Amino acid sequence: MQPSVESLVRLLESYRGRDKVIRTVCYGSQLVGGVLSRKAETDVSSHRLGKRLLLFSAQLSHCRTVLRLFDDLSMLAYSHSYGFGGREEDVGVRWISVLTNVADQLYYPCEHIAWAADAELIKVKSDKWWLFGTVLWGTSLLLGILRSLRVLLLLKKKLKRYERDGAGHSRSQLRRQMRGEVLSILSSMADLSNAIHWMPPGFLWAGRFPNWLVGLMGTISSLIGLIQMNAGHSNETDSTLSSPHSEE
Repeated sequence: MQPSVESLVRLLESYRGRDKVIRTVCYGSQLVGGVLSRKAETDVSSHRLGKRLLLFSAQLSHCRTVLRLFDDLSMLAYSHSYGFGGREEDVGVRWISVLTNVADQLYYPCEHIAWAADAELIKVKSDKWWLFGTVLWGTSLLLGILRSLRVLLLLKKKLKRYERDGAGHSRSQLRRQMRGEVLSILSSMADLSNAIHWMPPGFLWAGRFPNWLVGLMGTISSLIGLIQMNAGHSNETDSTLSSPHSEE
């Protein structure tokens, strides 16, 4: 079996890896489907294919929502192990991470209630619970961006210090970490643009993104996530600063 196929199989065997693959296919389908569905006047067959891809994307999104019904305990275990971030070197990073964990933890029950309401398992309106979830997700993304910016500032200061000391190995390690934080910022910004799109009309650009643009932003974020999973996780054990928890 080819190494690339073996890597894909290993990725699909893990829950997080499979979720990232489903996420990438979901947003990729929305991107292509959104582009094709705009060709209604010129190409009917492309329009129909685009609509089918959008339906496929919606089903994959629903699949991920159902799978997240079982994520509460793993998030709670992570939040408990992180605590108040006593192992962090920087107070700012510590409290941003704590607030991010709180937002992530609260996100799950909001999404579960919204899902249960849509499935008619409980008699409540789902709209406000989806909104609460979107606000919490956006808050988590914004905090993640602030955290990465703070970490980049700290890493830059350390890099200057190591350059004076001539520590070559440490400098290359710090540069890898800095590239990882930059990718995290780009990923979170792409997701945050979609989170704002799903807010109520009248808030910034809420509701103004066409399907293809939502798909593009999500695809960018998903591909970055796959790159980080493939290359970044191997460096987590020797990170100078603790890595943030990521859910979306």
